[in-house]
Amino acid sequence: MSDPRFERDYRIRFSHCDPAGIVFFPQYLVLFNQLVEDWFTDGLGISYADLLGPRRIGLPIVHLECDFRAIGRMGETLTFGLAVERVGGKSLTLALDAGADGIERVASRQVLVFTDLETHRAIGLPEDVRAALAVSHRLRFDR
Repeated sequence: MSDPRFERDYRIRFSHCDPAGIVFFPQYLVLFNQLVEDWFTDGLGISYADLLGPRRIGLPIVHLECDFRAIGRMGETLTFGLAVERVGGKSLTLALDAGADGIERVASRQVLVFTDLETHRAIGLPEDVRAALAVSHRLRFDR
């Protein structure tokens, strides 16, 4: 289910780096979260801010894998990509990566679960998310 891919270019800034000017590895997770927010808002047409704010729907990461393959440096612009690997009843599995000049710097697989922010319990995929995935990613859902 890796097609289509959502991409954004992000410049690596001083705030992302350690004193050597190399991306401090947890900052990749911050940038990946930014990518997920952009994907929801711009790619799926569902405001991430509204999802968490008025709708009180959370998307915590419940499983995370990361492979750090090459360093990223301050001042570089890296292309961050996101592909949907799996859609479950209450979760999404996303493949994310970042790189430039044909060199992948980091790759991640994340499982996000939709939760009710009042009870912190898992909930089913919201209907508008399901519909947006069906359109933008040409997914079919069995009922």
